[in-house]
Formats: sequence, structure tokens, C-alpha cells
Amino acid sequence: MRQVFLVRHGSHDRLGRILCGRMPGVSLSETGRAEAQALARRLAGSGAGLVLASPRERTAETASPIAASLGLAVVTEPGLDEIAFGDWTGRAVDDLAAEPAWTLWNTARTTARPPGGESMAEAQGRIGRVLESLAEDGAPAILVSHADVIRAALLRVLGLGLDAYDRIVVDPASCSELALWPGGGRVVSLNERIAP
Repeated sequence: MRQVFLVRHGSHDRLGRILCGRMPGVSLSETGRAEAQALARRLAGSGAGLVLASPRERTAETASPIAASLGLAVVTEPGLDEIAFGDWTGRAVDDLAAEPAWTLWNTARTTARPPGGESMAEAQGRIGRVLESLAEDGAPAILVSHADVIRAALLRVLGLGLDAYDRIVVDPASCSELALWPGGGRVVSLNERIAP
């Protein structure tokens, strides 16, 4: 069995207003940097032997102090990347609210796809392969990723469909814990927030 921590990146200045997706140049805010330090303090005693992060700047900036607290290097893992939002990337969330495709995305994640982007099922497949590669005995692992990708991982472990994505809260700088083994796993804790 392996203990796996799913960590969402810290806060940034566009959070909740802009659908950033994979757009470059999205860095942690001052609050986000403080959150990353708090996560580092929380996870310093975890005994983790591996810190993986999505290729986005905000995840690397969150993972860096965590890895440093453990004497490890951050390993970039494309399977943890944010969902590719295609034509919606960089758009204001308020502007998207009037679009039927946005409504469909938020009501039918099992079948919907952002225009020119990736489905949540594809994102779940990516992170699922990462989890499968870790489902063996070994030192704990820390995975720093994004809200919907973490939701997809949690739903997979819980055996729930993707349309249940909004039943799980994954706050910025939160930590959820899994126990994984070959062919299975369980959610140990969900959305633990550590105050900076």
C-alpha cells in the first residue's frame, strides 16, 4: 500500500475570475506563496520520497517548498496537468456563463468537452495512469495538481461517475490523502486546508 497526497496548487490573482487552464504565466499570489509554505510545514513529516507536479508554474511554485522541506527535487509529471480548456482558456468565468457549451460542461462532465479542448474523462485517464504507477508498496508520494484533475482522481478511487464532480470540494492549497494498492484504493481524507 502507498500513501498518496493530492495537493491543489495555492491561490493566484485570477482564481475564480479567469479560466486559466494551461495558459502560461499564472503564478502564485502572495497568499498562494504563504499557502505553499504552510503545505510544506504540514507535509515535512510525511516521509514522502517523491514529489510530482503538473507542468504549470503555479503547481511548480507550490511543490517547490514542499520538496525542499523533504530534501527532494520536484519531478514534472504531464499526467497531472490542468485540463486543456481549448477556446475557453483565459476567458472570464462570468462571460462563459451565458454559453450553452459552458452550461453543458458544468452539468454533464461525463460527456461534455470544452470547444477545442480535453474532456474530463481524458484528464481522469491521465491521472489514473499516474495513480496506477504508484499503487504498490513504497514511500508516500505527493502529487501537486489542479482542482478538476484532483476531483477526477478522487471520483475514480471512490467509484463515482464524473458527473458527481461538484460533490467534492478541492480548495486552493488543500490536501487530500489516498491509500493505494494494486487494483484498488481508498480516500483517507478530503480537502484538508492548512492555514498559512
